[in-house]
Amino acid sequence: MEKPPTIAIAYHSGRGHTDVLAQSVRAGAEAEGAQVTMVTVDAMDDTKWQTLDHADAIVFGAPTYMGSASGKFHTFAESTNKRWGRQAWKDKLGSGFTISACKAGDKDSTLGYFATLGAQHGMIWVSLGLLPGWHLSHESENDLNRLGYFNGAAATLPGDLPADEVHKADIATAVHLGERVAHLTAVHLAGRAALATK
Repeated sequence: MEKPPTIAIAYHSGRGHTDVLAQSVRAGAEAEGAQVTMVTVDAMDDTKWQTLDHADAIVFGAPTYMGSASGKFHTFAESTNKRWGRQAWKDKLGSGFTISACKAGDKDSTLGYFATLGAQHGMIWVSLGLLPGWHLSHESENDLNRLGYFNGAAATLPGDLPADEVHKADIATAVHLGERVAHLTAVHLAGRAALATK
């Protein structure tokens, strides 16, 4: 039996909203048979770094604050420089997710930042892989990808609402992202194994 893909979800959650998305990504990836480890990046230690180093894929997550990922995520990203220097994460798969209070909220800047971080590490970026939902008159806010993002999963919730009110369509979109990352990671690993036997 082939070893299941290992996925690390490296994220920061300010008030619990991003954690809801992280757990949803985890549920989707585990449903596809992946082994998932959650890594909160605001308190890194040797064990967490080893988890990231040994994972087949890393999914980045953070709330969007002031047009980019949260400061604590940026601190984590800057601390990956030693791994960048030796390209320790090269050819891992990567993806990302974010949430903000505003419907637009410059979330695309955060997802783009994650993709650039992944590219600098030589990672292979996994897009959301969905057409936009809720963009035609017969569609609804309950559609997957209702906010129309492509670089990863995005969610929105008014800033005065608690984390347990994250929209069910945004949760389902994050689940889809987890499924997609797990599936494509398995495909990538199988392809690599097949090439190794030639």
